[in-house]
Amino acid sequence: MQTSEEAELCFPQLLNISCKKHIRPQSEAMLIYIVLSSISLLTVVLNLLVIISISHFRQLHTPTNLLLLSLAVSDFLVGLLVMPFQILLTEPCWLLGDLVCALHYFINFMIICASVVNMVLISVDRYVAICDPLHYPTKITTERVQICVFLCWGLSVFYSVALLYDNLKQPGKYNSCYGECVINIIGAVDLIFSFVIPISAIIILYVRVFVVAVSQARAMRSHITAVTLKRSETVTAKKSEIKAARTIGVIVAVFLMCYCPYYCVSLSGYELVMGSSTEVVMGFLVFFNSCLNPMLYAFFYPWFRKSVKLIVTLEILQPHSCGANIM
Repeated sequence: MQTSEEAELCFPQLLNISCKKHIRPQSEAMLIYIVLSSISLLTVVLNLLVIISISHFRQLHTPTNLLLLSLAVSDFLVGLLVMPFQILLTEPCWLLGDLVCALHYFINFMIICASVVNMVLISVDRYVAICDPLHYPTKITTERVQICVFLCWGLSVFYSVALLYDNLKQPGKYNSCYGECVINIIGAVDLIFSFVIPISAIIILYVRVFVVAVSQARAMRSHITAVTLKRSETVTAKKSEIKAARTIGVIVAVFLMCYCPYYCVSLSGYELVMGSSTEVVMGFLVFFNSCLNPMLYAFFYPWFRKSVKLIVTLEILQPHSCGANIM
């Protein structure tokens, strides 16, 4: 028979080193599991649709869409690998061991870092498209974007290893008891490289894009310039680029709203303990961005709605479906 003290422990057989359970009411725990599991599943399904769409249809093989594809891959991995383990962190005890805990945070930081770098690359792409449209086709090529995406993921792996080196070298080093999943990182380093530098770059680029886009929109509404056929085609191209910049701008804005609260807590001087309830909740707000991105694509991009229809109806299994006109 277990004593009441043993029943409150994560590992009753390890009486002296086991953590105590912090049990939630069953109704509250069930609600958390259902909501978070639904978000995780929705994130996987929606981003898988984005990945299939851009990969399958040749019309979508543009430099900008390759960056969106890379972002969708990171969002897909968030739903598939990060969110399920984050749900487990809401449990009273961590039962998967110290190594799995360290690997979870490594994958977590790697994917989040890749998402942030992808957003910077997308901002650079829109900056060049709006501010230097004549040189855009020569500066932003498919080959260069592929290299940038490869470097993005390589940098993310390197950064995560460097940030979590002690935790990976000796898993469980910072746990106060057995049944915890806690890591220790240099918060100032993560704050600067994961938030301050990339977010500053994104904001500066988009302020510049916004200013140029507004001036171009005003110029297009002007009736001073005589309208020729060639001029009309140029105006149409500029409208397309401005619309694309506006769409990406909304995606960037949502990205900032999801990421800022987590890092603003660090900026306020509050110590956010990795694995604490506050950290788990703030972390899920960051991960929720991965679910929102494909929803924004569905709202703003007609090609995504058309491609989803072809995927759901299995028309992509037909021969030559990759050449379908979905723009």
